[in-house]
Amino acid sequence: MKGNDMESIQADIEAVYRRESRRVLATLLRLLNGNFDLAEEALQEAFVEAVKHWPARGIPENPRAWLVSTGRFKAIDQLRRRARYDQILHQQAEQLTARSVVEMEVENVGIEDDRLRLIFTCCHPGLVQEAQVALTLREVCGLTTEEIARAFLKKPSTVAQRIVRAKAKIRDARIPYEVPEGDDLFERLQAVLQVIYLVFNEGYLASSGEQLLRHDLSEEAIRLAELVLALLPRPEPEAKGLLALMLLHHARRATRTTTQGELVLLEQQDRSLWDREEIARADELVRSALLTQRFGPYTLQAAIAAVHALAPSSDATDWAEIVGLYDLLLTMMPSPIVALNRAVAVAMRDGPQAGLQALEPLMEDATLRDYHLAHAARADMHRRLGQREPARSAYQAALDRATQPAEQRFLRQRLAELG
Repeated sequence: MKGNDMESIQADIEAVYRRESRRVLATLLRLLNGNFDLAEEALQEAFVEAVKHWPARGIPENPRAWLVSTGRFKAIDQLRRRARYDQILHQQAEQLTARSVVEMEVENVGIEDDRLRLIFTCCHPGLVQEAQVALTLREVCGLTTEEIARAFLKKPSTVAQRIVRAKAKIRDARIPYEVPEGDDLFERLQAVLQVIYLVFNEGYLASSGEQLLRHDLSEEAIRLAELVLALLPRPEPEAKGLLALMLLHHARRATRTTTQGELVLLEQQDRSLWDREEIARADELVRSALLTQRFGPYTLQAAIAAVHALAPSSDATDWAEIVGLYDLLLTMMPSPIVALNRAVAVAMRDGPQAGLQALEPLMEDATLRDYHLAHAARADMHRRLGQREPARSAYQAALDRATQPAEQRFLRQRLAELG
């Protein structure tokens, strides 16, 4: 095989890994009764086999089925090797061998998507919420511990320990690999929605790497939210609200960066390129959720995003309504980030001086002191007031804390404009 052909097939295999590895892992976990260690080992061995054989034979027509089948046989081999010392493992290997590939493909216990089954397993009430979210982000979506740590504003070592302990708890407590039913499903829904939203956020604004946007993650989160909404026996307002919120942000994807990958602020985006079908669908979901009077924070955030999306221009945005929605959101979900966003909205409604008055007391919070966007907001208000030195100091503080290259370039540009 020529060098260019080899590079092309390697790139194709890497693309298959990015697209299919989490799906394959989820299915292997179902086949292996939720054994994380064995499923992960089987997944890695399946891709090792793919790297060995696909360059010469070509990528199979259905790479996911090939990987599941290969991983299954690798798991059987592992179980048989260990079965010399454990009769239970011998029985498990024989049961797995007896099941045909067709049976494995069509098996369905209440829902067709194995990744959703994996999400609910990882979000089992036997795990603390932080572990639920971290484990699902790692196992379902393939985020690294560093990416998850940034989402939680935690140390990577802390997140890694949570994941290890969560897997051990699932194994030791024999937590079932299944989607809950009835009241249990609704009780566990909030953790699932939080997972989905964090996955979306990692795609909406990647926490690391040169690529600012990761549409694959955002679209995966939207797909999972749609599956959850379809699964529920009755409409759940917050599931609608979350889906609406993600659709409204996703509708602006074509305008959030330049062709060179540089950041474009909301007020500078070309609204004619926004996806009006997604906005209309999201607006309908928001209105439906609000009418129930059982809505929560996701629905309110979606309502705020809808005000932005439906405004014909930045100048025509109803900032008074946005401030009012943030006031309501703060009563429901007190958070320094929500308070920061409200201060930005106040600056747009009443001017940058009013915004600074709302923002300055918030900067005493340790979370905001370490949050680059809080310093960037402060800098922008000083800039609009013509206060160059405070603006420069705040932009530098934001740059010192920013980790995303595109955001760093934007902040350097702002500093350069100040002279």
